[in-house]
Amino acid sequence: MGYAAAGHESVLIVPGPEAAEEQTEQGLVITLPGPQVPRMGGYRVLLDRRRTAATLRALDPDRVEVSDRTTLRWVGRWARRRGVPSMMVSHESLDGLLRLFGPAPARRVADLLNARTAREYDRIVCTTRWAAAEFERLGADNVTRVPLGVDLERFSPKSRDATMRARWAAPDDLLLLHCGRLSAEKRPRRSLEALAGLRMAGVPAVLVVAGAGPLLPDLQAEAAERELPVRFLGYLGDPVELSALLATADVVIAPGPVETFGLAALEALASGTPVVASAESALSEVIGAAGLAAPGEGAEYGKAVLELMSRPEDERRAAAREQAERFPWSAAVAGFLAAYDVAAATVRDAVRRA
Repeated sequence: MGYAAAGHESVLIVPGPEAAEEQTEQGLVITLPGPQVPRMGGYRVLLDRRRTAATLRALDPDRVEVSDRTTLRWVGRWARRRGVPSMMVSHESLDGLLRLFGPAPARRVADLLNARTAREYDRIVCTTRWAAAEFERLGADNVTRVPLGVDLERFSPKSRDATMRARWAAPDDLLLLHCGRLSAEKRPRRSLEALAGLRMAGVPAVLVVAGAGPLLPDLQAEAAERELPVRFLGYLGDPVELSALLATADVVIAPGPVETFGLAALEALASGTPVVASAESALSEVIGAAGLAAPGEGAEYGKAVLELMSRPEDERRAAAREQAERFPWSAAVAGFLAAYDVAAATVRDAVRRA
């Protein structure tokens, strides 16, 4: 919607179970058939290059923005051959994701793919210093850092709901929230371990898990076996319910180690709720003093939760909101549009030299 407000027409090409077209508030959404990726919580990818290329040719775009750094990396070459400015947005650590399939070759393969991406795209946009590091260590000089933003009206402390809280927690309970996809790279078991540690220390904590994914049955079974008070809500598609949940929790746990930004964590901060995040991820850059970064597989998360809760409630919630206000969507849109201008200038210079 930010692009549209700036006078640009946006078209999204996404994978799905079948072909479709839909006009939305974000612009035209074109769905092309794409298979699901095993072990990735329902993610789909566009593997049919011929059909994707034909769709791009029919659209005849002025700019191309790509978010899939593996199966769609070839789009950079497609755009360059046609003189179309291109931009790759790094939404995840490729090195971190590849480690899920075996740590030994991960760094070598990630460096190879990232070097090719940097050569084939006019700009690489990374949301944090942490995300940019895997490109900058290769000497890539076309990296731009643009933080994402948050809807500060939709996600607000005003959405806090006492009735919702009473549904899941007793008055003296500590209400923890894990919000995200339940798949291996998100490390959701760390949230269960944090809860277990707090309960063993005598803290009356409960955990609400909002999200779906391949690990859901295992997590439900583990929580039941260990007699942990966990409420699994599944995927929340209602933005009003989600914003209320984020504002109602005492602490949000974001344990994913390969997060390059952490939009759900930022939405929690905007809702006035502090965050405990993985020290391995980029989230310490995002949460600042409004949260804490914890190492390990869960035990330290519980300690970080208690440290946050030791702060006066008004102070910790005000600090969370103040931190989120540093990331308005307007700044993110302006940053992306500026990156497009740089990409276009790169193409013009190349044409002049040719």
